[in-house]
Amino acid sequence: MHESDEETERLVDPRESEEEVVVNLSLRPQTLDGFIGQRDVVEPLQVALTASKQRGDTLEHLLLSGPPGLGKTTLAYIVGHELGVKVISTSGPAITRAGDLVGTLTNLGTNDILFIDEIHRLNRTVEEFLYSAMEDFQIDFMVDKGPFAKTIKFTLKPFTLIGATTREGLLSAPMRGRFGLGLHYDFYKPEDLAEIVRRSAAKLEIAVSDEAANEIAVRSRGTPRVANRMLRRVRDFAQVKGTGNIDLDIALKAATFLKVDAIGLDELDRKYMRALRDVYKGGPAGVEAIAATLSEEVDTLVDVVEPYLLKIGFLQRTQRGRALTDTAMKHLK
Repeated sequence: MHESDEETERLVDPRESEEEVVVNLSLRPQTLDGFIGQRDVVEPLQVALTASKQRGDTLEHLLLSGPPGLGKTTLAYIVGHELGVKVISTSGPAITRAGDLVGTLTNLGTNDILFIDEIHRLNRTVEEFLYSAMEDFQIDFMVDKGPFAKTIKFTLKPFTLIGATTREGLLSAPMRGRFGLGLHYDFYKPEDLAEIVRRSAAKLEIAVSDEAANEIAVRSRGTPRVANRMLRRVRDFAQVKGTGNIDLDIALKAATFLKVDAIGLDELDRKYMRALRDVYKGGPAGVEAIAATLSEEVDTLVDVVEPYLLKIGFLQRTQRGRALTDTAMKHLK
């Protein structure tokens, strides 16, 4: 199997596959009141939204940071819904030239939202082009070259830029400084994930017991996207191997079948930890070396595997590289 296929099919991968987009849209909450968990994100945002609406001002530019699959895109659309404005969505890698943004920016209505996912992957030229748009709601666009070059100034309607990033440290200081409000996501608590599982099950018309919802939650790596994906896979298992209803017994059997252990680790996580233990004597080892050992992309390890291992205390990042903790060594045994 090709490596990219393995990544796409990985059950606990918090990234969204193309096939999941439509399903996930139907499961997303539409209002802040329906957004479960992340109080440290929701409460400051609620205050900012209320104040903005009371003053009739444009909402400050907003930076959402944290691991993938925790609801950054969902929150951007909720903000648009709460303000009653349009949300235009794009991503850092999709914007290769400053000119790609001119049409989008000039077509934004008053107080509309431009959402840029993976904003840390914007190239520097595009990033600098955004500075005046964010600060002064103006852009200077150069047409032609050499002696025929001239600059056209566009005045924009006031808008809100919402940037989402999984790696805030890669954002330049000038870009980070232009966001008025920065909110950081953390992994979800099991009880919040269980509530998300129950709500998603109701929308998908799946019968799931509270015990089964809790079991799916604790194996979902603190990530709603993984919880919803696992719910759908367990539903398939229940349909083929059971009565179609999801109880605790079916949830446990499905988890074993799917090779996701009691704390949400799958085979790639275990391969990563075994490589550190067996090849590098527990570490420290550079992530590039580990990636080469596993024949995986460095970004996959940094963005997808390591955040959860760090969160549960199985991995340390030191100046000399990655190292397993005693807790991880005991889990492997």
